[in-house]
Amino acid sequence: MVENGTPKHIAIIMDGNGRWAQKRLLPRALGHQAGVKAVRKIVEHCVKNGIEVLTLFAFSSENWRRPKEEVSLLMALFIKTLQKEIDTLDKNGVRMRFIGDRTAFPELLRETMVAGEAQTKNNTALTLVIAANYGGHWDMCQAFQSVIEKMAAGELNKQAITPQLIDEHLSTAGLPEPDLFIRTGGEQRVSNFLLWQLAYTELYFTTTLWPDFDQISLNDAINSFKSRQRRFGHTGEQITNKPD
Repeated sequence: MVENGTPKHIAIIMDGNGRWAQKRLLPRALGHQAGVKAVRKIVEHCVKNGIEVLTLFAFSSENWRRPKEEVSLLMALFIKTLQKEIDTLDKNGVRMRFIGDRTAFPELLRETMVAGEAQTKNNTALTLVIAANYGGHWDMCQAFQSVIEKMAAGELNKQAITPQLIDEHLSTAGLPEPDLFIRTGGEQRVSNFLLWQLAYTELYFTTTLWPDFDQISLNDAINSFKSRQRRFGHTGEQITNKPD
């Protein structure tokens, strides 16, 4: 069997911060803080191992349904973490990119996002995509709205609408589709994350809670990816016999 190489783009749902804290009889806030430390380890590991894009689901459009106190804490932690980490990410060649609807966020958070993207825009070691107030349904809707607006203006006709055109109007435009999707915490669903982009992505689920997900855990996921045969509609024989 032909094995895959290292994935270019890894997308992760970082699940289990609250349960990690509850298991230790700690406030959920400490679970989210522990989750930030896990992010730092995984970003560093991706830089060292030549991963081109890492997309992290930081806050979904459905997370507003959580208790107001927890949402406020998450917003404060988000701002504090970005302000603290931007310089370090910049020094390590990490380019930041945010996807999602920013309009509901506090002004300071929106300003911090813009500043982080601007400061790191020329970096090439890793593109770190943070999905915040993001949902796959939202992403497709805003892409379709943009296409419809262009059609109404006479810039496009219906024959021009192709999957490639839709790709160009998604929030992830210009990025490769994820090769490997990881979800921690034991749940086995994609939860409205990158619905269009995950069409041919390899899925990997683990019971490890996000704060405990480390470099070894990531290597396990990557090794699982490498052992799989990605056929993209071909037969296994076609892939095996494909010339190098």
